Order: sequence, then structure tokens, then C-alpha cells
Amino acid sequence: MAFALGPSLRQHDGMPALTRTEAVTRARDLTVEHYAIDLDLTRGADLFGSTTVIRFTARTPCDTFAELRPATLHRAVLDGRELDPALLDDNRLPLTGLAEGAHELRVEADMRYSHTGEGMHRFTDPADGETYLYTQLFLADVQRVAAAFDQPDLKAVFDVSVTAPEDWTVLGNGVAARTAPGRWQLATTPPLATYFLAVAAGPFHSVRTEHAGLPFGLHCRRSLAPYLDRDADALLALTRRCFDRYHELFDEPYPFDSYDQAFVPEFNPGAMENPGLVTFRDEFIHRSAATPTEVRGRAVTIAHEMAHMWFGDLVTLRWWDDIWLNESFAEYMAYQVVSEDPAFGGAWTDFGVQRKPWGSDADQRPSTHPVATGPEAVPDTASALNNFDGVAYAKGASALRQLESWLGSKDFLAGINLHLARHRFGNATLADFIDSLASATDRDVHAWADAWLRTTGIDVLTPTTSPAPSGWRLEVAHQGSRPHRITAGLYDRAPADPVRLVLRERVPLDITATSAVERRELPGPRPDLVLLNDGDLSYVKVRYDQHSWESFTEAGGGLPDPLSRAVAWNAARELVRDGRVTPGEHLAAVRRHLPAESDPAIVQAVLGFARTVLADSYLTPAQRPAGLAQLAGTARALLAEGRDEHRLAATRILIGAALTEADAAELRGWYESGEIPGVAPLDPGLRWRLLLRLCVLGAAGPADIDAELDRDPSATGREGAARCRAALPDSAAKEAAWQAMFHDDTRSTYLFTATAQGFWQPEQRDLLAGYVPRYFTDAVSLAARSGPALAKAAGSHAFPSSFADPTTVAAARTALTNSTLAPALARALADSTDDLARASRIRTATTSS
Repeated sequence: MAFALGPSLRQHDGMPALTRTEAVTRARDLTVEHYAIDLDLTRGADLFGSTTVIRFTARTPCDTFAELRPATLHRAVLDGRELDPALLDDNRLPLTGLAEGAHELRVEADMRYSHTGEGMHRFTDPADGETYLYTQLFLADVQRVAAAFDQPDLKAVFDVSVTAPEDWTVLGNGVAARTAPGRWQLATTPPLATYFLAVAAGPFHSVRTEHAGLPFGLHCRRSLAPYLDRDADALLALTRRCFDRYHELFDEPYPFDSYDQAFVPEFNPGAMENPGLVTFRDEFIHRSAATPTEVRGRAVTIAHEMAHMWFGDLVTLRWWDDIWLNESFAEYMAYQVVSEDPAFGGAWTDFGVQRKPWGSDADQRPSTHPVATGPEAVPDTASALNNFDGVAYAKGASALRQLESWLGSKDFLAGINLHLARHRFGNATLADFIDSLASATDRDVHAWADAWLRTTGIDVLTPTTSPAPSGWRLEVAHQGSRPHRITAGLYDRAPADPVRLVLRERVPLDITATSAVERRELPGPRPDLVLLNDGDLSYVKVRYDQHSWESFTEAGGGLPDPLSRAVAWNAARELVRDGRVTPGEHLAAVRRHLPAESDPAIVQAVLGFARTVLADSYLTPAQRPAGLAQLAGTARALLAEGRDEHRLAATRILIGAALTEADAAELRGWYESGEIPGVAPLDPGLRWRLLLRLCVLGAAGPADIDAELDRDPSATGREGAARCRAALPDSAAKEAAWQAMFHDDTRSTYLFTATAQGFWQPEQRDLLAGYVPRYFTDAVSLAARSGPALAKAAGSHAFPSSFADPTTVAAARTALTNSTLAPALARALADSTDDLARASRIRTATTSS
């Protein structure tokens, strides 16, 4: 058979994306045994050396290809035969005429460092001039570092050696040993998918310990050393507790030889589950004060990545349609483990008010997809990233939580452990996972999977109440096709305190997939509030009956359990998003109930939605000043309550709600004095937040930004300065920011995002109007020449979301008809357009009513 690349799709940067058909063929033809990779990180600021030797077996005579994205391909040798480097076609090196049996491919190349977080990212810390490198190879970027058969079901053993400057530390998937000055050898790994290859190098500050006979380590850049040292005991204690808990839950022991956690700069995702070397964005090492929710969120992320050591690393997806299974499982396990942790608890409340809305919002957009998409929906690697979203994480985790409730914990865990045992160090599919669960129970798990994992959208449950001969009747209308095991919480006003609600009882309900209405007759008087899905065990949109809505608006903050209040606030959030109550009504409920709220996750989530979505998108320009004033009043009331756990979240909202000259003068006084009286001294985070708002309001200028950057010359400070410069209400500053975003290809994704966040300010509509049409051409051009991280940022952070009007919606929809859009931009742009259209509808409805 003659070799041909075939009709593969093109990625954002012109390289061909690997199609599923090609991956199936290559997995059928090849077994890959071993990679020996030698990296030279001493060749300067632009390039590094990469030598790869791959041992593999052809099961049958075949033609195939390896992937490689070099700056220069110096040499390729197949079974001792020199290949012409000119044969490299984009990122594909043809390997033709392979006989059945063992083969060896050797590739020597210079590779290019990345500054957008894809491949081998290189970062120089502005605080001290030190340089750090790390890999991020998800989903198909190992080829930016080494030659590979780059697909998840061709697992192989890796041996990696590294040459680095003598004062650097090198980390990897296995224990790293210094074999000579500047020379490092990483321990041989078990079989890994190619996208899990991990290397980090630089003059790291490290804190090391041992646990269960394994080396554990925390690592960060030197300029963050004091902050890591401050938190190291707590971080390591949490890591040990998570490790021990997973060993109680899983029969399979931890499958790797060490557990390092590296906090690295300019990292695009929150974290990455590289076996033995988890990488985190180093914002998790808090330089400034963090809210309790942010500290707990860091704990959840640590638990999430550790869960991946079993689900994702030990057992890996076969193709990218099953990415949900990695992420949903790790998401579910992380929240469950942290909810049990004595140092945290309450994690399911965080999930309910923060993560779950991410999933439900994504599930109500036109771009939604089933949790388990099926291979036909992910035809190539370029499209796979589009399903790495709130559906895969939050909706999938919600589905697994409902599954655990339906099966029972014992059978659920038995099925999980059977799955891990059957497929250890191999690959598995959704069908394999469901078969393992089905083997542990007599319930019809296959039917459950069809209803929950292969359908789109969110079901809606709506209660109505009416008198009945012996009491009252509850009817629950079901819009959707999934079964739900839930409880209905029945609450009454406390006789002596009408703003406090008392639980009468929780009524279990099994809503079948086919039932349109579920009916129950219950004794006693009708309750004041019926809360469906109380306990938040299912993924479903719940409504209020009219009497219950009135009770929520008057006394909803008095629900006794934080998780119940999370469900209640989510229901209220959906009502305003669906146009069933006005933004003003929602803000009134916030103002009435939030000052007495005890749970910090609820405070942070409800305030965040009100400030960023309601105030900036749903309120019209004419309504916005009153809305911001109301939010400022809520923040001041929270501060007056004196709860330390709410102080930082309320302070941030108070700063962000400043609008008038008097507000700006108050902020300026805080900024110059270095403290907020009665609240806190200003740390770098609050100083940059204050300066940003002052810049937006025209109460600070370039000299202030320069002085603050001199005070804080860190990477975070550099991002803060970019954000502030873009926020200045000055035509020259706006044009300079625009050029930096869309025409300076040397900027990192972090600096691009910071600039975009500062640029579009609702207070500056007249100044910004001319940039709206420019966005829809310049964003397309940027994405065409960039990687998916920048393309996604261009479609989200840089999108003109404050222009929620029919004209901008129409322009966005026209842009979406462009068939040449990079996949990452197309998805982000589609989601941003749908959110903009929703905001425009809400604005129109509130002004016409």
C-alpha cells in the first residue's frame, strides 16, 4: 500500500489534526513499547534540543507516521536507515514499508519554546530574572517536545534524561536523579499515554517529605518561596490525607514511584494530572489574602488531580470522546473526599453554588453536547478540546453523584474498583465503565447511562400545591427524560421569627424518566416553602410555586442548611437567567438575605453572579448605577456583620461597585493610605484591584500604574499593570491595548487575558463602540495564527460582552458563519454569543415591561 496522509482536518495553526479513523488504524497496526527521550535545555532562550528513540512493533506490514513539530528536524533514522528530513509534512513524519515485527525510530531535532502554555513553556520571572520551564502536553502537544505516536491508546514506557543549567532542579514523571553536573535521569515509568509525559526544570524552591514510603514534594519559583513555606505544612497534610483516603476507597495502590506537585507560572488550566508530577497554576500559592472558598477550592483541585492518578493515568481513555469520564470522576471524587475532610467540609455547597452553574449554563447553550459524546462527535483532536467544558466536569460529576445515590455507595465503589482492576495501565471506554458498574449491581446501569450520559440539556422540575381532603397535594411537573431520585424539603416559617424557616420533613421522590407529573398527598397544612432537590443530589433545574417564591424572597436566607440555601439560590439564579424574574428582583433578594448568610461559598457565588452577570450584562446602562449602589450596600452590610470569613469577598465587591465621584474619592483614600479602615491593610491583590477600579473611573493614570509596578514587579504585578493600562478611559490607551492584544504575537496568554479583562468596561461604552466591529475581524485573524489557548481567550475574555444589544448579537452571529474559524475560537465565540443574546433579551424585557 502506498503511503498517504489522508483527508485529515487542519488545526488552528495549519498542522493536520489526528482523526479518530487514523488513530484506530494506527492502534490496530502498532504496539509501542518504549520511548527514550533526551532533552537539552541549555541552548538559549528560543530553542531546546530533543532526541527521541522509539521502539515499536508493527503487527502487520503497514505504512504509518509519527508526529513531530520541530523548529528544525536534523535527523530521522528508521531501523538504521536515514530518512530524508524533507519528508516531514507539517507535523507528520511518514514511516513507509514497515515489515511485521520490531522497529526503532530515532529523531534528532531542535524544538521551540512556547510562551502560550502549550508544549515546553518558558517563563522568566520579572521579580528576579530566573527562568523556569515546564511541559503541558494535553491533548496533542507531546509532538512539540519529542517525536511520538501521539494518541492516548498507544501507551508506552518512558525513560527521560535532561541536560539543564547546573543550578537547576529537574522534575518528571519518575524520581529524578542528578547523574552529573547539569545532567538528570528520570526513573523509568510504567506505561503512560503520550500526553502525560512531564518535565519541569528551573531553580525551584522545594519542600520535600515522605509518606507511605514514597517521596512527596512541593515546588515553586523562588520568588514565591515565602508563600509556599507559609502554606507547606497544610498542603502536605492535605495531600497525605487525600492519599490515605483514596487508598481506603480504591483497591489498586498508588501506581507511581513519587508524588510531586509543582506550582508553575502562566499555566493555562487549573492543574494537570501528569503521573507523579502534577502541575498547578501558581496562583494557588496565594501571595495575597484568599477567601475561605478559594482555600477550599485549592484543596478540591489537589484532591481532583490525585484522583486522576487512578482514573485517567492508571486507566486512560481510548479516544477523546471519553474525556468526560476522566474529569467527571475526578471532579466527583474530589468534592466527596474534601467534604469528608475535617479541615474543610462543606465542599458540596461550593460545588452547588459554583461548579454546578458552570455545567448548567453550558448545558443550556446551543453548543451543549451529551456528557458522553460518542466517537462520532469527536472526529479529530482539534474538535476534542471543545468538549473540555462544564458539561464534562460539573454535569458529569453531578450525574455520578446521582448514580452513587441510586446504586448505593457499596455497589458504586465495587464497580469502580472492578473497572480499575480490569484495565490497569491500559485504556478503557464508556462501555467498559458501564459494564464494570453493571457487574456490581442488579440495577439497569446501561439504561441509566442512556438517559443520563447520552442526552443533552437539563430537566426542569416545577412544583404546584393545592388543598387535599386530608391535607394538601404536591404535584411535580417533569420536563425532560431522565429519572431523578431527589427529596422535596418542606419548610415552615418559625412562629417567633418569620424570616427563619424550619424544616418540617424531607419527602423522598423518585421521578421516573417517563413521568410528566409526580403526585403526592401529604398531611397537615401546606408548607410555606417547597424546595425540590433539597440536598442537591441530582442535576436538575428546579422552580418554585408562587407561594414558595414569595417565602424565598422574604425568608430564603433563613433556610437552616447551607446546601439547601445553595439549591434555593441556584433556583433563583435560573429564574433571572430565564427571564421569569427581573434582575432588580434578584438584587433585592440578595440585599435582603445575604448580609445574614453564614456560608462563605454562598456569599462569594451570589455576589459574584450579581456583580459580573447582573450588573455588567443584564442591567441596562440606565439601570446599572442603581444596581451597583445596591450591591455596594450589600457589601457594606456584610462588612458590618463582622464575619471574618466574608470580609475579603465583600471588600472586593465594594471596590468593584464603586461608580460615583464620591466612590472614587473613597477608593483613592484607601489606596493612598494603604488600608481600608476597619477592614484590612492592603496586600498586593487588593492594591491592584483598587487601582484597576480607579483607572476605570478616571481617578488614576499611567504614573500610578508605573509606581505600583515598581512596588510589585512580579509576574502578577505585570499582569495587573496590563489590566490597568487597558482600562484607562483614554483613546490612546485603548488603541495601545488593542494592538497589544491582537497584533503582538509575543504576548503570553496570561498577559493577553489581563489586557482583555481591562479593556471592555461598561462605563466606557462611547469610547469602546468603534472596537466592536474590529473585534470580529481581528479575533479571527489572531486565532488563525495562534494555539487554542489564545483562541479561546480571544473568544471569551476579549469578547465585547458589555454590548448586550441586538446589533452586537447580529454581528456575532454573522461572525459564526465563517467556516474558517479555528475550532477553539468557534466554540468560545458561540458560547459568548449565546450569553450575549440572553442578556440582550433580558434587557429588552425589563425596559419594555
